[in-house]
Amino acid sequence: MSREIAAPPAPLLPPPQQKASGRVVATMTLARLGLMLSLTAPLIAGLALKVQTLVRPDQAVAVVGVVTTAGAIGALIFDPIFGRISDRTTGRFGRRRPWLVAGSLGLMLGLLVIALAPNVWVLALGWLFGQIAGNAAVAAHTASLADQLPTAQRGKVGGLIGIAQQASTVGSAYAGKLLGQDMLLLFLVPGAIGLLLVLAFVLVLPDRPLPERPAPDGGLRAMLKTFWVSPRRYPDFAFAWVSRFLIVLAAWMFLTFRLFYLQHELGMSAKEAASVMATGVLIYTVAVILAGQLAGWVSDRISRRKVFIGASAVIFGIGTWMLAHAESVTGFYAAEVVLGVGFGVYVAIDLALVLDVLPNPDEAGKDLGVFNIAMSLPQTLAPGLAAALISAGAGQNYDLMLTAAAVIAVVGALAIVPVRSVR
Repeated sequence: MSREIAAPPAPLLPPPQQKASGRVVATMTLARLGLMLSLTAPLIAGLALKVQTLVRPDQAVAVVGVVTTAGAIGALIFDPIFGRISDRTTGRFGRRRPWLVAGSLGLMLGLLVIALAPNVWVLALGWLFGQIAGNAAVAAHTASLADQLPTAQRGKVGGLIGIAQQASTVGSAYAGKLLGQDMLLLFLVPGAIGLLLVLAFVLVLPDRPLPERPAPDGGLRAMLKTFWVSPRRYPDFAFAWVSRFLIVLAAWMFLTFRLFYLQHELGMSAKEAASVMATGVLIYTVAVILAGQLAGWVSDRISRRKVFIGASAVIFGIGTWMLAHAESVTGFYAAEVVLGVGFGVYVAIDLALVLDVLPNPDEAGKDLGVFNIAMSLPQTLAPGLAAALISAGAGQNYDLMLTAAAVIAVVGALAIVPVRSVR
């Protein structure tokens, strides 16, 4: 039985035919670095260190799980909403610029609230607001990639974006190591860097205004449809969504509790764990950069995406298995190398594949927002799932959590197999 594939409507703004200029690509990449640094620094170390100043050590894991879940819910809901709003934004400043600026400023305010939070409730509210504002900027930035990049450039730039995201992880880890004793600097320095890099991108972005005001979209009913792209009409989009969901779920199960893993499994203090984590993330990122650039270049040359996604998930699964059996810092670093190779291949190809299967160029922000639910929803679920697995049985069972993450990553690779429109 053949599947029904919908033909996309004629776009108001045709997709780009010429490659984006070097300065657009450079500032686009740096803006992604800044946004992810602002959002990742709290997740890598900031929230874990801040929470330990507010509650007893035995409560810290559960509290971090609750706080990160609250923020991820905000990202889950508002990413596609802001993507839709930016698609329909009119005015001489373009569709994406206003939300890049407003979102970055709002994120900075949220980080200030977190840094000064006197209790867990204020901390959770600050993180929720920061995630909502930050995802307004992320939605606009991701949509700008669809606006500016032709198909032949997406693999290479996707690799650069992947490098930027992983470099933000290194910066976040070292922020925890160097600024961890000063909560104000720990949260505001990454936020300020992010804001400046986004502003640099805004200044050079050729953000074309809509040539005409979009027709009314149906009010509340249309807003609810923001969260839906028919898997029957667009099956390739659906399979790609499921694949990203599972692979991101596997990654964030460990990422949220990385600091706690080092403290518990290798018997380190919070300060020692932050230092080892920073070195591990650096090793991880070097592997991501090398693997991601090679994979993006090869993918563009041979016009294939799916095989790289499958290979990346299998490698990532092996890396999580290695973490489950690491008994020393050396073993931890070795696992970081393997994880870096696997995730580097994934982030280089995933974005290119997603852009290739978008249903409608005029609704790139909305559709990418829906797709980014596959990034934010697993972040909502991962802390609770990981915490439940860690707490299963007697003591703290990190081996069970990591083994489950490895299995989920491999299943995520298999989900990409049915995609037909991309080789």
